[in-house]
Amino acid sequence: MGASTPIAILPRPRGGAFIVWLRNLLVWRKLMVAGLFLAFGEPFVYLLGLGYGLGRFIGEVGGLPYLAFLASGLLASSAMNAASFEGMYSVFTRMTHQQTYDAILATPLSVDDIVAGEMLWCATKSVIVTLPILVVAALLGAVAGPAAVLAVPVFFLIGLCFAGPAMLMAALAPSYDFFNYYVTLLITPMFIFSGVFYPVTTLPGFAQALVQLLPLSHAVGLVRPLVAGSAPADAGLHLVVLLGYAAAGYLASTWFIRRRLVR
Repeated sequence: MGASTPIAILPRPRGGAFIVWLRNLLVWRKLMVAGLFLAFGEPFVYLLGLGYGLGRFIGEVGGLPYLAFLASGLLASSAMNAASFEGMYSVFTRMTHQQTYDAILATPLSVDDIVAGEMLWCATKSVIVTLPILVVAALLGAVAGPAAVLAVPVFFLIGLCFAGPAMLMAALAPSYDFFNYYVTLLITPMFIFSGVFYPVTTLPGFAQALVQLLPLSHAVGLVRPLVAGSAPADAGLHLVVLLGYAAAGYLASTWFIRRRLVR
């Protein structure tokens, strides 16, 4: 892509996206033990500390034992966190400090290939991180049955949904500190208010309406019934919202990463 190419043309990724995905996978294999430990540790503590400890006092929530209710919410939020932090910190590092993208652009690959490959990798990381949590939740009795494996494609979709906005932040960031705004103003409120720890219906009416605009609430709406062994209600709406965020995030992140890389 030359410097004269308009920044806002629609992305046109090619097979090179899978090369970028494979490159990230091969690099990640060298760091997988530490990466999985960090990504898995916090949800595991929540699952044991709150699911078992607090769950003994709460009993059932939304017709589910609190351990099962919490486990399904943590699965969705873990997929969100995995994609978000990979899309922000790792993409920013490869784009600036390591100058990996400059090296890739010296090959026939384009910025569109890079962004598509990174989104696929972020979604893959979501699956990699959530699978061990799903296994532990099953061992603890928080999963209804084998039908919970149907949630695995949803983890991938959640990763796509949150990868684009995170990569947009990476394209706009002057430094790592910039990501604190995104985490504090968006990721943390979604984690608290989108139904991970308690039903959204307990919120005031106006807050419920606002939460329904956030993608994590729709992610939880898909994952929780699947983990509980039932069909999600309003599955079409949830899928449309997550796909919409994924598509919008891909377009926006592609345009801004083009602006940052193409000189």
